[in-house]
Order: sequence, then structure tokens, then C-alpha cells
Amino acid sequence: MQSAAHDSPGWQLNLNAQKALTLSGQIWFLIAAFGQWLFVAYVIGFYVPVLALGGLPGLGDTHLPHGHAAGDLVGNLAIAGHILVAIIIVGGGPLQLIPAIRNRFPALHRNLGRTYLFFAFFTSIAGLYLVWTRGVLGGLAGHVAISLDAVLILAFGALALRYAVARQFDRHRRWAMRLFMVVSAVWFFRVGMMFWFMTTGGIGIDTETFSGPFIYSWYFGQMALPLLLLEIYLWASAPQRHGAAKLAAASVVFVATAAMSIGIFAAVMGMWLPRIV
Repeated sequence: MQSAAHDSPGWQLNLNAQKALTLSGQIWFLIAAFGQWLFVAYVIGFYVPVLALGGLPGLGDTHLPHGHAAGDLVGNLAIAGHILVAIIIVGGGPLQLIPAIRNRFPALHRNLGRTYLFFAFFTSIAGLYLVWTRGVLGGLAGHVAISLDAVLILAFGALALRYAVARQFDRHRRWAMRLFMVVSAVWFFRVGMMFWFMTTGGIGIDTETFSGPFIYSWYFGQMALPLLLLEIYLWASAPQRHGAAKLAAASVVFVATAAMSIGIFAAVMGMWLPRIV
């Protein structure tokens, strides 16, 4: 009876749909990880020499708005730390989600996880301080959205830690993936913005003031869309979902991956590479 059920067209469809969904998630992750490591290479290649040669005042000569403020040592240290911590959390985040590393090197996974959480919390608090003391382009929408992202990082990180300590590893992994999405918001913002420029020419963006409908909406979209994509993937991955739902979710993930790939290419060629060559 079991063999006959496995040979049925419906069972085979569900199996193939699950394979397609899994493949879509794997491809999305590989491209996202590669894109994030390219961003880390940019941070190392551009900001590390600036800080090494010019110190904190050197940040005032970069494209960062309010990169350096005379007399504000705490703020200047916060922005330098915020930049350098990106190397750790953006570079190390993908490593935490690779099953082979997690399963073969559990001690590395735990220690890197603790480091990742510590610096994610640090950069969130530093980001909150900088937003409300130095300001951010995009006006009130930018202030609120970046503050919300910081709160989500703190909340998701606390939940991921809670379930890891409780050894509820399935829940831990789900909250760790959500944490990865909101920690990566700074990267999603740049990739999404460059995708928009490349595909629409920048409709809804005032490049002089860095404002406009797209900027205001994308400040929140940088968190909302990746989280929505993850929730669709997790929902469709449940064993009880039918093949049609899994195939629909896989299609959504593949489309998102294509858009992300375009954004990564545009960010590398239009923003990151020109500043380090």
C-alpha cells in the first residue's frame, strides 16, 4: 500500500515540488551570501584604508552623510564601529546558516553565533544612537525604519538565543533566519535601490535630496520583503502543503533571486567597485 501511494502522481508531484522549493532556497542563499561577501570586500577595501590613513576624521571625506563631526568622539567612534562591525556580521552571517558547517563544526557554529549576536546587538544600539543624533537621509521615514530594524534585530536575536539555550533547535533556526534577514537590511537596501535604478532609471527618487516615494517605501521594504519571502518559503516547506503551493512559492523565490542578482550586479558595478579601484 505504501509503495502504491509513493507511485501515485500526486505523491510524485509533491516530491518534485519540494525539490524545486528546496533548490530555489539554496540558489537564493548562495547568491545572497556571495553578494554579501562582495559588500564585505568593499567595506574592507574602501573604509579600512580610510580609517587607517585618516583616522576618524577621514570618514568626513567619504560619501557618508555626517560621517565625522568635530567634537563628537562618541558619535565618531559609533559610526566607525558600526562600519567595521559590518565586516563581522555581514561576513559571518551566511556561515551560520550553512548546514554543513553547523553539523560538522558545532563548536565553531556556537562561538561564531555568540560573536554574531553580540555584534548584531552592538550595531543595533549604535545605529539607534546615530540615527537620532546624526540623522539619516530620507527624513522621518528613514529614522523610523532604521529604528524599527534595530528593534527587530534585538528581538529576533533574543528569541534565537532563547531557543538555542532551550535546545529547541528547529525554532532556533527559524528565528536565526529571521535575524539574518533584518541584520542584512543595510545590504538589502543598497541592492534593492540599485535594482530599482537599473530597471526603472530611478523613478520616485530625488537624487539631490535622496528622498521620494521609492526611498520612503523601500526603507520599510528592506525589512518587510525579505521577511515576507522567508515566511512564504517556511510556510510552503511544511510537509502538509500541496505541490501547487510549493511550486508557487518556489516561483516567487526564483523571481526574487533574479531581482536580487540584478541588484547585486548594479551595486558592484555602480557603487562598490568604482570606489576601490
